[in-house]
Amino acid sequence: MTEETPGFDEQHEPADISSGATPDDAEPNASGPSKEGAGAQAGDSTVGLTAQLDQVRTALGERTADLQRLQAEYQNYRRRVERDRIAVKEIAIANLLGELLPVLDDIGRAREHGELVGGFKSVADSLEAVAGKMGLQQFGEEGEPFDPKIHEALMHSYAPDVTETTCVAILQPGYRFGERTIRPARVAVAEPQPGANAAKPAKGDTDGEGPDDAADAGPDTDGTSGGPDEG
Repeated sequence: MTEETPGFDEQHEPADISSGATPDDAEPNASGPSKEGAGAQAGDSTVGLTAQLDQVRTALGERTADLQRLQAEYQNYRRRVERDRIAVKEIAIANLLGELLPVLDDIGRAREHGELVGGFKSVADSLEAVAGKMGLQQFGEEGEPFDPKIHEALMHSYAPDVTETTCVAILQPGYRFGERTIRPARVAVAEPQPGANAAKPAKGDTDGEGPDDAADAGPDTDGTSGGPDEG
């Protein structure tokens, strides 16, 4: 007779196979949900970093555009200031040279009369040299065409040997500084003689007899015209 050991059936009862679960399946099922949560959390973190990176790139583009705009405005400001500085300098030099023109006129008249001698000649030459270095240029010559932009006509006459309005005498020379005319040249002008270009009569018509005069002449009256003799 076999003696049954108490509790044997309870301790060694086989696992329920109908459920399809094994002791080894318990740990993987327990750890599965934690891995999926970690993956979802990592995905959310990547999306957040991408959004932050896009924001940083947008802000960087805006700051770069602002910097480029400020740089362009600064360059324009520098060019404008430099242009204004040059203009102010030219105006100041032109005003100074304009005040010297009467002195230069006196020097020119003294030279024409032979009075520019000695120490006065040396001072005059130095003054003219300094004015030339500052950019002062003299213009106006006899025989050049009259230009109202740079000439001022003080005297007017007619001449048969000119074909257009011409400067025949320079009363006061003109001066310019760069492209700026400080004083126009004051000149005497001559225009072509009125009627100088009128048509002259032909050479054959100057003998007092036109080509048809012979045909219009009447018969001879000297009796030799070949008429009938008187009886």
